[in-house]
Order: sequence, then structure tokens, then C-alpha cells
Amino acid sequence: MSLALTALPPIAIRLPSTGEYPVKVGPAPGSQVQLSAARRKNLEFEPLSTTALILEDRPSNLPAKSVEEAMRHKQEYDEMVAGAKRRELKEAQKKKRRMKERFKQEDSIANAMVIWNNDVLPNWDCMRNTRRVRELWWQGLPPSVRGRVWSLAIGNELNITPELFEIFLSRAKERWKSFSETSSENETEDSGSLQADRESSLDLIKLDISRTFPSLFIFQKGGPYHDLLHSVLGAYTCYRPDVGYVQGMSFIAAVLILNLEEADAFIAFANLLNKPCQMAFFRVDHDLMLKYFAAFEVFFEENLPRLFNHFQINNLTPDLYLIDWIFTLYSKSLPLDVACRVWDVFCRDGEECLFRTGLGILRLYQEVLLQMDFIHMAQFLTRLPDDMAADNLFSCITATQMLSSNRKWGQVFSALMKDGSKEMANHSPAPRS
Repeated sequence: MSLALTALPPIAIRLPSTGEYPVKVGPAPGSQVQLSAARRKNLEFEPLSTTALILEDRPSNLPAKSVEEAMRHKQEYDEMVAGAKRRELKEAQKKKRRMKERFKQEDSIANAMVIWNNDVLPNWDCMRNTRRVRELWWQGLPPSVRGRVWSLAIGNELNITPELFEIFLSRAKERWKSFSETSSENETEDSGSLQADRESSLDLIKLDISRTFPSLFIFQKGGPYHDLLHSVLGAYTCYRPDVGYVQGMSFIAAVLILNLEEADAFIAFANLLNKPCQMAFFRVDHDLMLKYFAAFEVFFEENLPRLFNHFQINNLTPDLYLIDWIFTLYSKSLPLDVACRVWDVFCRDGEECLFRTGLGILRLYQEVLLQMDFIHMAQFLTRLPDDMAADNLFSCITATQMLSSNRKWGQVFSALMKDGSKEMANHSPAPRS
């Protein structure tokens, strides 16, 4: 595909002063623009595209195309047009498939919403554990009922009321006010009690809120949910001064705020963090955390032996990636829509889901991780790809069997707890007579 233009050779002239030596000369610098303009005037057309170069005949001052060249150019043009049509058709088909999938998804959500609102939620206690509801639950909760289902599934064993939330929120506001009015020196000379020390972590909340889902721009200062997140976290810090505020809590509270009203979000948040697994991690109970890691590795080796051995060889232990995943219930590590689907199943299945999801992630990226060394694996697992698709992850979670030697997660974890208790008893001092 070309336009044959014959280049004129340089002119050799003999200068009188030098006699013998031919010199190559071109146009004078000042005449370059004039020469270009003259050339354009000699052309009978100005090509606007590669298509024009193929189809148009050459200007009259140039040799005409041969029959073979003209036919070749015509064939190239036809191929270009056919290729463009194929691309357009392919793009149209892709768009049609996307629209079809979207309509299908919307219909599925609408149908599920009717079932949840009309059948499941009014009969929660007798319906929640039925096979039909559990299967529907696995497919993901409709956004319109997600918050209510989460609240019911998490429960309220702590019997927290909206009025109690207001009491602890008022206490948090008083503490914030005292921070602004008193110096840090006076603050350290306060009561010196554990409660005062834990509640002083309120000032850490402000720093962490700005880092919570920064791409959404809704929890940062000036955003519509900034004050709500601040209130829930502050109230919890005063409600549980023995735990205080721990980095990562803001992501959990933020997800709840996106799906629940303020008081309901606080109630769900406090009850969720009171679960054994969350409490072990947020209170940094090292012995209990090690038991969870050990149980995780039992199922890791069972499901993904090649990757397990690769991790063992590279000394990559679960604490290097699992802690961050568990601390935020995957809300920081996964795309928000994917994290919400993980939460759906977590509310259904409890702590087992958290470790099964971890194994699902490892399965999803197994081939990639097998090619990496320690540093790159650790970096990859602490910053997972942003384009992870929920369906791909859940296919890997489905393929993960939480069964080892006919023992389920709870049985394996209980056995590890008993072994730990025996070990502690064996190392305890003998009772005095």
C-alpha cells in the first residue's frame, strides 16, 4: 500500500572558481516554503487518508499506476473495508451481550428482591437456614435488602439499643471537645486509667477516616458520610474502651454505614466485632491468632498443595497477608462490590467464610503466585488486582472444600484449641501440696 513518488537526484554543477569538483546543492533556506507550496500546486489532489492514497490515481505529472498495482490497491482497500465491518460487527455483538447480561442480572436481582421481601424476611427464623434461601444467599443479596439481612444475620447478642448508641456518642463528642480544649500534657495527667488510655484513641480515628475508601470521596472530610463514620467509630471506642480503636475498623464501619442507618450500623458493628474471630484479631490475641493461622494452613495444604509447598519454600506465612484481610473483612483488599458479596456469605456462614475466601483468592491467582518469589508474592497479596471479578472469585471459592480428613472447619479449629490447651497444661507448674 504505497504511492510511488520518484525522488529527483541532486544536481551536480561545476563552479567556475573550483573547476574540477562537482558540488551538490539544494534549495536555499529561504526558498524552502516556496518550493513546498509549488509542489502542492502541481498536485491535482491532496490525499486526506490512506484510503485516498489507495483509490486515487496518481497526479498527471507522475507515472500512472500499472494494472497490477491498481488491482492490488483495490484489494487492499476491500480488505480494509471488510476488516472495519468485522470490527463493527464484533463490537456490536459484544455490546449486545453486555446489555443482555445486564438485563438478565437486573431481572435476577428484581426476582430475588421479591422473594426476600415477601417470603424470607417476614419469616426469617424459619426460612433463613432452608436450602432454597441459602442458595439464594450465595448468589448475592439485592442491595435494597442487604443491610436488613446483615443486621438479622449478625444479630444483637449485646442488646444494644439506639438510646445506648446516643449515650456513647455523646461521650465521644465530649472527649473530642476536651481534646481541642486541653493540651496533650494535661490529657496524660488525667485519670491514667485503662479506660482513659483507650478512649484517647479517638484522636486516631480522624487520621484513619481520610484513608477509608479514598477513591469514593464520601468518607473524607466534607464528604456526606464523614461525620457518620466518625460518630460510629467514636461511639464504639467509648463503648469498648478495653478494645479502643484499631486500624482497619474504619473499613468495616464504612461498609455497614453504606447499607444501614447510623444507629443500626453501630449495633451491627459492635456485635460483629464481638465475634470470637474478630475479637481475637482486634485484641491481638497472639495465641488465638496462631490457632486460626494453623487451621487455615490445614485447608490450604488440602486444597492447594503445590502453592502451599511454594509458600513453605519461600517462608511466606499466613500472618503476612491474612491479618490485613481479616482485619477489614476483605473490604480494603477487594473491590467494594466483590467485598459486599463476601460479606453476604460471611453473614451466612460465619468465620469459616473468611478463611475459605482467602483460599479462593489464592486459588484464583495460583499460577501467577507460583512464578513469584517471597517479595513479589507478599506485595501481590497485600495489593490484589483492582479488576477482580466477583464471579471468578466465587467460582474459586466454590471449588474450595472446607473438609480435611472428614473434619469441617469448626472441628479442625476445636482440635487445635484442645491441643494448645494440653500443651499449656504440660508446661504449667505443678500444683503445690
